[in-house]
Amino acid sequence: MNQAETLFSIIVPTYNRPDKLAACIQSFVALEYPRDKFQVIVVNDSTEISVESTISPFLNQLNLTLLTQPNSGPATARNTGGFTAVGKFLVFTDDDCTVATDWLQNLEKRFGETPDCLIGGRTLNALPDNIYSTASQQLIDYLYSYYNTIGDRAQFFTSNNFALPALAFQQIGGFDTTFSLAAGEDREFCFRWLNLGGRAVYAPQVTVYHSHALTLSKFWQQQFNYGRGAFLFGQIISKRAGKGKLQHPSFYLNLLIYPFGHAAGFQKLLIAVLFLVSQVGIAAGLFWEKNNFVEE
Repeated sequence: MNQAETLFSIIVPTYNRPDKLAACIQSFVALEYPRDKFQVIVVNDSTEISVESTISPFLNQLNLTLLTQPNSGPATARNTGGFTAVGKFLVFTDDDCTVATDWLQNLEKRFGETPDCLIGGRTLNALPDNIYSTASQQLIDYLYSYYNTIGDRAQFFTSNNFALPALAFQQIGGFDTTFSLAAGEDREFCFRWLNLGGRAVYAPQVTVYHSHALTLSKFWQQQFNYGRGAFLFGQIISKRAGKGKLQHPSFYLNLLIYPFGHAAGFQKLLIAVLFLVSQVGIAAGLFWEKNNFVEE
């Protein structure tokens, strides 16, 4: 396929989730979009775990490339895919996501209106019967409601559903690989993009479905890791822009009451409790990272 013909390069980092990866790629097969206008790059973040048998059924259905790297984390994996891609625009999602059939159609329309922007879509929880997955997604929903109130002046997107011009991605150096976990690298990327003069636009019609099955212990670990990422992000902020600014107390108050307006019945109480647990987990992760941080 000629580079000039490729509008979108879809980048999918993956690590030891073959069933999720298969469902993710199957959703690309179902896209209502010309096959010759997009490519898919799967980056296997492991040299120990093969995904060739997972992707082989799709090789005749998609322009699909598999790249493999030693385990280095999702930020590095996204860079591996992003710096190899030939599309005019890079589109990032994760291996535990499936995309709406009009995903690329809506992205093409938005890029037609704002071709130089970082565009973030909406992520929906695909596991509504899992209270921990529901709480996790509602936490993200709250952050979107806080940071992206003005859609054409958005400030934060998660990296499982955003897109930008490939050239711009390369010019700013991709994701910061200091973030070895799936925690904070998207926040840092958005911060750097905006501080370099970029514009971010929220496009809720660009939809993916997130199937991240969580238990209480996995939910805690996720929030703990977010705290670790928050500490690293704070270090970066302090170096680039002076002392970081603390969130206003209303941010936390509104966060804790958010579930009562976005859940039904007894579920709202459970999610409110999990929101509180999340803040304790984030604080624990932040202090753990602080105590173990070695400045380079």
